[in-house]
Amino acid sequence: MNILPAIDLLGGKAVRLAQGDYQRVTVYNEDPVAQAQIFYSAGARWLHMVDLDAARTGKPTNTSVIKRVATALPDMNIQVGGGMRSLAAIDTLLATGITRVVVGSKLAQDAAFARQAVATFGSEALVAGVDARDGIVAVEGWTAMSAIPAPELVSELASWGLRHLVYTDISRDGMQTGIQTELYAAVAAAAGFPVIVSGGVASLDDIGAARGLGPQVVEGVIIGRACYEGTVNIQQAMKVLET
Repeated sequence: MNILPAIDLLGGKAVRLAQGDYQRVTVYNEDPVAQAQIFYSAGARWLHMVDLDAARTGKPTNTSVIKRVATALPDMNIQVGGGMRSLAAIDTLLATGITRVVVGSKLAQDAAFARQAVATFGSEALVAGVDARDGIVAVEGWTAMSAIPAPELVSELASWGLRHLVYTDISRDGMQTGIQTELYAAVAAAAGFPVIVSGGVASLDDIGAARGLGPQVVEGVIIGRACYEGTVNIQQAMKVLET
C-alpha cells in the first residue's frame, strides 16, 4: 500500500479545499516544489497532485508548476489530475515527467474516450478518478453533479481497460472525519481491482484501517489536510505500513 500526500494547485499555490468548495480555500504553501520536497524528505515516494484551476475550467493551468515538481524530484512517483478532458492534455502532462494521469469528469461523459486513452497511453499511465457525493458522481471540479450512480461507473472501469482508481468521498474530503472502510471495500469489489482511498483521512487509525482491508481492496491512501495540519505524520504513516 502506498501513502500519497496531496498537493492541490490553485493559482500556482499548494492549497486545500473543504469538501471541494472553491470558496473555502486554505493556502498551505506558496511554493508547491518546496512542499513536495518536504513530503519526499519525510519518506513519501508517491505524490497526488490536482490542478484545481483546470478541474474547474477544463484548461490545464498549472502544467509548468507540475513540471518543476517532477524535475526537482525525479525519484518521486507523481500522479496528477484535474481538467484531463482530451488525449492532448494527457500527453502534455505525461511529457512533464510524471508517472500517471488521473482522468475524472471525462470518464462519466464518454466511455469511448476512456478506451481510446488506454489504447494510446496504456493502463499503467492512467488512473480513473471517481468523485462522489452521496453515491452520485460529481464532475467539473465538483462544481456540478451528474446523474450517474458511482457504483455504476466504477463497475465499467475494468471493461474499458483501466486498472487504477482514486475514489473520493466528497462529503468527507478536507474534513478529517475518518474514512468509511465499508465504502472502499464495496468500491473495490465493484471495480474488480484495488482502490486508492481519498477523502476524510484524520489519523493513523485511518491508515491502519485502510491497510487492514488488504492489498486486494486498497492500493494506496491519499492524505491531504491531515498531513498539513499535523494530525497525520508522513513518517509515522509509513511505519504503519511496515507493522
